[in-house]
Amino acid sequence: MGVSHISNRSEKSSERWSRRGVLTVLGVVPAAVLTGCSSSAGAAESAASGGAPATASVKAAKTPTVTVSPADGTKKADFSAPVTVTVADGTFTTVKVTGNDGSTLAGTFNEAKTKWTSTKNPYSGTKYTVAAQAQGAAAKTATFTTKSPGETFVGYFTPEANSTSGVGMPVSINFTHAVKDRAAVQKAITVTAEPAVEVVGHWFSDTRLDFRPETYWAAGTKITLSLRLKDVEGQDSVYGIQSKDVTFDIGREQISTVDLSSKEMVVKRDGRTLATYPVSGGNAQHTTWSGIMVISERFKQTRMESSTVGLGDEYDISDVPHAQRLTTSGTFVHGNYWASTAVFGHENTSHGCVGLHDAKGADNSSVAGYKFYDSSMLGDVVIVKNSGDKTVAADNGLNGWNLSWADWKAGSAV
Repeated sequence: MGVSHISNRSEKSSERWSRRGVLTVLGVVPAAVLTGCSSSAGAAESAASGGAPATASVKAAKTPTVTVSPADGTKKADFSAPVTVTVADGTFTTVKVTGNDGSTLAGTFNEAKTKWTSTKNPYSGTKYTVAAQAQGAAAKTATFTTKSPGETFVGYFTPEANSTSGVGMPVSINFTHAVKDRAAVQKAITVTAEPAVEVVGHWFSDTRLDFRPETYWAAGTKITLSLRLKDVEGQDSVYGIQSKDVTFDIGREQISTVDLSSKEMVVKRDGRTLATYPVSGGNAQHTTWSGIMVISERFKQTRMESSTVGLGDEYDISDVPHAQRLTTSGTFVHGNYWASTAVFGHENTSHGCVGLHDAKGADNSSVAGYKFYDSSMLGDVVIVKNSGDKTVAADNGLNGWNLSWADWKAGSAV
């Protein structure tokens, strides 16, 4: 009986201990599940024992979003900034921007290929289509139209396209609107030569820019003028409209030297004397400019009237033969049929021009005026010395050769 009593206490004590032990052990299991790695079998066991299964949080893949600037559908987009195309949540494979004129706007990607930027600005008054393809997404197409410029300007150039000129012919450009941003305009114009030689621009005014090498062009040179003035802002809200290339050639070298002390002109072709002519220059009251001059216009016959050069009514000759312009102010080398043949080579009697004996009607091929005109071309060089007058201004005609190379380069804006 006593043993039996003792045995009952022992069972109760054992039962209490066993319950606490079970609770303690069960308390360890959840901790192991939270901190350790579990297999699918472990998860199945947890589910079988009534526990909640483990779940993974997976993000849905985002669709790339493409943005075009100027925005799709813009009607009057700015043309003074590049086109940009960007993509979020993706990378580009291709971007192409095409104008309605068939041109393509080139561009480059950033290193991550999330942004494309055009290398040049779009042209004004042009409709563009953007086709952008991002990796793993449908192609994006957008269109925009750039606005038209307000005021515009062009540059009229000398010599004419596809012409052949003498070795003294500069490339001279006269603008229809004053240019304030000379650097921007000059950077948009290039003049190149074959054979290659350094060619530099010189601004004579806000409307005139000439190009020349250090010395005369070599005979046979091919010159290319590239105008990239379209949408270049010459001054506030005034834009260029030209984008073109023109070429012209330099012919043989002919340089004529007029000495008004000896009153003769020596014509040299490619370094050899071609002819020597007696001449008559400006008299003491109307001396001839000295210096290097370039033939800029040629007329078989033309009218010369003194009132046009500020000399009142001193002369008016309707049919001056074989006239070749040397200055804007009115200096010519021309034929003269009204003066005695004894004048030429002996007296300077003109109002500033250089005269050669000629015949009325301009058809007599035996006289000096006819011969010199027939041997000449635009761009030929005529040098006048010992005239008693100062050197002609470099901008009085195509006569920039009278500036030293240093002074010429000082007139460049770039």
